[in-house]
Amino acid sequence: MRIATYNVEWFANLFDADDQPLSDAGWSGRRDVTRASQLAALGTVFTALDADAIMVIEAPDTGRKHSTVTALESFAARFGLRTHAAVMGFANDTQQEIALLYDPDILTVHHDPQGQETGRDGATGAPRFDGILRIDLDIDATEDLVVFSKPPLELTLETASGFLFRMIGAHLKSKAPYGARNEAHAMQIAIANRRKQLAQAVWLRGRIDATVAQDVPLMVLGDLNDGPGLDAFENLFGRSSVEVILGTDGPHPLYDPHAARALGQRLGAMPTTSRFWIREEGRFLQALLDYVMVCPQLRAKNPRWRIWHPLDDPDCWRDPVLRDALVTASDHFPVTIDIDL
Repeated sequence: MRIATYNVEWFANLFDADDQPLSDAGWSGRRDVTRASQLAALGTVFTALDADAIMVIEAPDTGRKHSTVTALESFAARFGLRTHAAVMGFANDTQQEIALLYDPDILTVHHDPQGQETGRDGATGAPRFDGILRIDLDIDATEDLVVFSKPPLELTLETASGFLFRMIGAHLKSKAPYGARNEAHAMQIAIANRRKQLAQAVWLRGRIDATVAQDVPLMVLGDLNDGPGLDAFENLFGRSSVEVILGTDGPHPLYDPHAARALGQRLGAMPTTSRFWIREEGRFLQALLDYVMVCPQLRAKNPRWRIWHPLDDPDCWRDPVLRDALVTASDHFPVTIDIDL
């Protein structure tokens, strides 16, 4: 079985008012890319992936006028994808949802959120992801209230052969210091936002511990916007969000080979899953942001990971159509895991 995670930059911009794919000469959210070009490129990439399930990060938005599920299923129909069913969890207000596009002949999937509902007062531990976490972020004996801007998507899945497992799709993000009055104020805001991101990682780790402790196979995948050596405040806080979620030193560790490689070295070549244009510097920056983490039970099922990087993966490089499509489709590249389920 092949499972993928793929962050599609401004996927929401590629659909009309009826959630149908919009292929025209208008600009997409991507730099110098039209909607027609990005849509065609995404069709090429999703077809080439040929995955049984794809965790779509920054999926089209849901609200009073739009439906993530309708948009994704319309996209799948447009390109004849076998992953033609979609499911999502708690909607957010960022126009960047988390959703799973999957093959219903291979998988039965249900949104299955865990944890207690919190109300406005919040709760400690690992409450439901659309709730509020009470946690002391700065060791001042005062609890702070933390919410997910993009609540993780919790799913129960069953294969056609009857294998049951769980999946959590996540998109953690530390907000930029908007509204800063000066550099010192910007630093203060940035540190506070970084604390909140780490609190979200602790919250997610709490759910991981609760799930794996029940001997339930678990996969955590998505864009964590963080990694060893990536963040300027890593020395201040001791470890990255990725390390918190992996929980390597705890009783229920997860594993991702690309994260493990990056954690094992601070210098030298590292895997990368994204490529961003830095306008001020006139160059691209590459980073490892996207992961597929598995529990020991799933790690024993012969998993094989792959980053579909057009410049680093030989098969992608040798296929000019796919290579160009990967560059045009998004500023992230898909990550897949082939696993014997």
